[in-house]
Amino acid sequence: PLPLAWMTATLAAFPITPLLPDIRASLAAHPRLVLEAPPGAGKTTQVPLALLDAPWLEGRKILMLEPRRIAARAAAQFMAQQLGEAVGQTAGYSIRFESRTSAATRIEVVTEGILTRLIQDDPELTGIGAILFDEFHERHLAGDLGAALALDVQDTLRPDLRLLVMSATLDGERVAQWLDAPRISSPGRSFPVRIEHPPARAQETLEQHLARTVRQALAENEGDVLVFLPGRREIGRAQTVLSNTLDEAIELVPLHGELSLAEQQLALGAAEPGTRRVVLATNVAESSVTLPGIRAVIDSGLAREPRFDPNSGFTRLETVTISQASADQRAGRAGRVAEGTAYRLWPQSKRLEPSRTAEIAQAELSALALELAAWGITAGSGSDLAWLDPPPSGALAQGRELLAALGALDADGRITTLGRQMLELGATPRLAAAALRAPEERRALVADLLALTEARSPLRGEQARTDDFRVRVGALHVWRDRRGGGSHAGADAGALAAIEQAAKGWRRRLDLRTAATGVPDSHAVGDLLVHAYPDRIAYRDANNPLRYTLANGRGVRLHEQTALLGEPWLVVLDLRHEARDSLVLAAAPLDPRTLEAEFPQGFARERVLRWNEARGAVEAFEERRFGAIVI
Repeated sequence: PLPLAWMTATLAAFPITPLLPDIRASLAAHPRLVLEAPPGAGKTTQVPLALLDAPWLEGRKILMLEPRRIAARAAAQFMAQQLGEAVGQTAGYSIRFESRTSAATRIEVVTEGILTRLIQDDPELTGIGAILFDEFHERHLAGDLGAALALDVQDTLRPDLRLLVMSATLDGERVAQWLDAPRISSPGRSFPVRIEHPPARAQETLEQHLARTVRQALAENEGDVLVFLPGRREIGRAQTVLSNTLDEAIELVPLHGELSLAEQQLALGAAEPGTRRVVLATNVAESSVTLPGIRAVIDSGLAREPRFDPNSGFTRLETVTISQASADQRAGRAGRVAEGTAYRLWPQSKRLEPSRTAEIAQAELSALALELAAWGITAGSGSDLAWLDPPPSGALAQGRELLAALGALDADGRITTLGRQMLELGATPRLAAAALRAPEERRALVADLLALTEARSPLRGEQARTDDFRVRVGALHVWRDRRGGGSHAGADAGALAAIEQAAKGWRRRLDLRTAATGVPDSHAVGDLLVHAYPDRIAYRDANNPLRYTLANGRGVRLHEQTALLGEPWLVVLDLRHEARDSLVLAAAPLDPRTLEAEFPQGFARERVLRWNEARGAVEAFEERRFGAIVI
């Protein structure tokens, strides 16, 4: 155990340090606490270390939930560095497909649903004395669920468990009322940040506006520049434009979640002496991670977030305008080491929403419904748990309907054996169902499909427009067969390398030793994915080869340059919702014999009566259907 006196003497440089005794005292007297502290206060790395020798912890482990993998790694590495140890000793981390812990680990930083798995697998949380929810203001679904389950555990099984909710921008009073907990606020430490709104010129693209503002920021400020962009695609475009307009001495550094660990560490490290950097980042740089040397921030005002469309049943990543709280937090990055400047690429007159909408209010909830069923909640809105914002009843009911169709819930809404296996696998319910129903000889291909469907398309240029999902599979297999030495024409080698890393993780989960290679059979991809998307099986219209009917009754269409023309049966993975017939963005052909063999319950014969106005007569038809599809 680390004595607090040592901590206080060693960590005096952190604004949070004077509050550490108050935090310890509060948690000794009350099992819950809300801590408000701005970015840079040191809450992520200093609070866990300060709690290690708390008497109530009794030598047990501290779990800390981080919303992002980059932040989870960085926090564990920073704490280990302060302790003079390697990651995985006192401080370690566990994220999807990667873990650095040992028997000596006392602080474990976790993310991506790992906290939920730990609670579901061991509701008593044996050996765990405290759970810290960092950056709770981001309101990720996994964080909301983890907090609700942890509160339930504390109320029923572990009254000695400590819960600490930490945030930089949060309605602390509301959260404290929800938790029935005291609040502690840290003023933090920051320098003044001047806010500028450089106007865009007529017909100027985002990249051109950005490049001009980067040059202005480098001229007006010392140090490095941090640029916030919505996603990897925009970072790539900005990198191309800036590399052609900036001095070669300026280093361009991308920072996003799909980078390798080495590339992430490069972005999080300090620049070489005498070198200036422009860091191009997604909102992973908004909180939790520290970027040394930043004196100017350029904010596009955009972020990419998942949005569920109940009309189409699809979740898509959409580029959305950030909240005022996010804009303030991003601007604060410019004032961490000295006075700085934040350049906002939107008009000063534009008004932003005050805070971020909780993901639970706008996400597809089948995964949440499956977790609730595993916890024993089979109906209603999940009100058996204490939510900060309860899940919408309509979206939750829709999620339960999907789980029943996938075989994860029985007729009474209870979780089935397959449903528990889906949870253990850790994929989304749709993809987990496909993986677990796949024949043994195709499970290696399933691992690739899991990786490809969860990632952005690796295709670029003309190939990026194809709606045939099999092209992505082929690109990955060509890259793999060449051992990464070359890539499929029109594909991004870096994106394929990231997808291959994820595929390796899925192969480990599925206990596979070899990867799929070569070109799969023409129907192999679709035949596997029907188990993930039984409601999105599509049958071609007899009168229009571009139009299809989905098993759920909705109409969809292929674009004019489709690569799937002539295919009678498709399984649709992605589409763009439109008022009449939605546009198919990604699909794969399937063999109808697969439907006969795997979904016999989906077929029906029935007599249909219709009135023929022209003939003035009743007509009777016998129809064979698959779902809403008339065959």
